[in-house]
Amino acid sequence: EQMGKIIFLNSHPIQYFVPLYQKITTENNSIEVEVVYCSGENNRDGNEDIGFGTTVKWDIPLLHGYKSIFLKNYSWFSSIDFGFWSLLNFGIIKYLFKNRKAIIVIHGWAYATNILAILFGRLFGLNICLRAETPLNQELRKNKFFIYLKHKCLKCLFYFVEYFLFIGNQNYLFYKKFGIAESKLIFVPYCVDNNRFKETARNVNKTELKELLFGIPPSYKIIMFSGKYIEKKRPLDLIKAFLLLNRNDVMLVMIGEGELRSVLEKYISIHNLKNKVKLTGFVNQTEIPKYYSLANVFVMCSGLGETWGLSVNEAMNFGTPIIVSDTSGCSNDLVKHGENGYVFREGNIEELSLRLSLCLDMNDEKLQIAKECNNSILNSYSYDTIINSLKKIVSMSN
Repeated sequence: EQMGKIIFLNSHPIQYFVPLYQKITTENNSIEVEVVYCSGENNRDGNEDIGFGTTVKWDIPLLHGYKSIFLKNYSWFSSIDFGFWSLLNFGIIKYLFKNRKAIIVIHGWAYATNILAILFGRLFGLNICLRAETPLNQELRKNKFFIYLKHKCLKCLFYFVEYFLFIGNQNYLFYKKFGIAESKLIFVPYCVDNNRFKETARNVNKTELKELLFGIPPSYKIIMFSGKYIEKKRPLDLIKAFLLLNRNDVMLVMIGEGELRSVLEKYISIHNLKNKVKLTGFVNQTEIPKYYSLANVFVMCSGLGETWGLSVNEAMNFGTPIIVSDTSGCSNDLVKHGENGYVFREGNIEELSLRLSLCLDMNDEKLQIAKECNNSILNSYSYDTIINSLKKIVSMSN
């Protein structure tokens, strides 16, 4: 097998991508990986995350076990959250010139550096692979004039791209709308480190954990949410649906933190839900699987801007039935309606409440079906699938 070098261009170290880079580096002889970071944002000691509204330091090592370099960022903005001009890394030009035989995977077009990488990468003869998240269903809901202009620009940009790495169904449909040829579309799914989550699932004593984490009786069922308390995630929808349920044997656990906390607390207080809804605050990567293991149903109720929703992948590793809004990017891919859970219409509180009842009342046979369904879906949405697709790109590029 011929060795191929793949460069990944990332804005900053991302806890979901790092285990993939480590896996390719340790297990794969046909691919050499180097990751280029445009900012050290996630890797400082304690990092203000605008979404979480708190200082976050991930407790899984983000720079071990694979090759990476950091480029100097010349942007005048203090954080990568300020849009297009918040990453301006001129060093990418020299770097790409030195790596003219490589394949580069560029994550979207949201930053100036990404555009530089696409244009200069192509000029220097690298194979350009674009991995963006945009789902078609969300694109169609945006301002028509804005979309018209954006698509004119993207059409020009796409001319320089060799392969389009789609993360799921809606993202695939987005590229098809641009008339991208089937031969240029390659499935490189959004996924998490399934093995790490499954390992925890096997080694957990649920009864003890329920008592330890929440001090609740083993007979109680748990509805789980995991995400930032921000508008995009619509956390209040879930609390409202939970209130409609009106059950005494169920608890709602909301893993996360963010600017809407006070809004949620106020609602919880007004409706006397203090003993039934737990807002955990930020939970770190090594702890979070323990929480997932306790869920009887996992909910993602996000709106516009939720281009995928990786916490759904995480929860599925525990065999948990899932309920996902129809806007969330992953709803077409990860939910088999009626088998491993349900899709509901974003913002429809009554429908969400109804779906919660159906999942909470699943008998053992239905739960087993949900678990098997989750596992078979995750077989495709896995690091192995990504690695096989990357090997395919290497062999096509040689």
